[in-house]
Amino acid sequence: MERLLVAFSNLGCAFAEIVVSDDGSRPVHLDYIRGLADRFPMRIITSPVNGGLGNNLNKGQRAVKTRYTLYIQEDFVPTAGAPLILQQGLALLMEHERFDMVRFYAYNRYPYLAPVKQGFSEMLFSPWYRGLGKFAYYSDHPHLRRSDFLGKFGPYAEGMSGDKTEFLMMMSFLRKRGKALFFENHKAVFDQVNSADEPSTMKRDFLRNSENPLVATVRTGYRYVNYYFGYFFGKSLRLR
Repeated sequence: MERLLVAFSNLGCAFAEIVVSDDGSRPVHLDYIRGLADRFPMRIITSPVNGGLGNNLNKGQRAVKTRYTLYIQEDFVPTAGAPLILQQGLALLMEHERFDMVRFYAYNRYPYLAPVKQGFSEMLFSPWYRGLGKFAYYSDHPHLRRSDFLGKFGPYAEGMSGDKTEFLMMMSFLRKRGKALFFENHKAVFDQVNSADEPSTMKRDFLRNSENPLVATVRTGYRYVNYYFGYFFGKSLRLR
């Protein structure tokens, strides 16, 4: 997190407010974070125990008081071009009320896009589009969103793995007709950096990420069923 804050400072980026949502860190680490507040004005939202990804996302977003939220996890670093692109994304979100968020990073280019301007495109979704990639409409990779996000799409699911939490929000975003912009040069704004000293602690479900054709087919079928089940009945299938 210190690396992220220093990088933004070096690029001349300033924010109306910085909210740090901590998920049950040990006292020695919390003391260090509080020490950073002397250099970077911030509000630190803590938790006595690790409540999981959903709990951390919910309490962090609820603490935000500004109209827009730039959400960034601590293992990302802004590039030299980030300030201009972030400003352009904010301007588009302010200009076009129909959009709920602007995405600045993804592992892969979203498959269905309609160009808007300045390298940003509108993400298009239809249940009839081909491929599993169309469901990856929402992501908690770095993005800018309206701060009423939880009110519109519901809170993040708590008490389950990070993969399931992300999946359920993705489905909620689709069913409730969320609209998003995607920066097509999606690896030019942030670098994801996990060093040996601070490796990622996110454990991905093998079946959710397997490239095996049979597994991918089953996964696609499940997402279709989950999408339509929620569309007609207003809730998700939750397989634990």
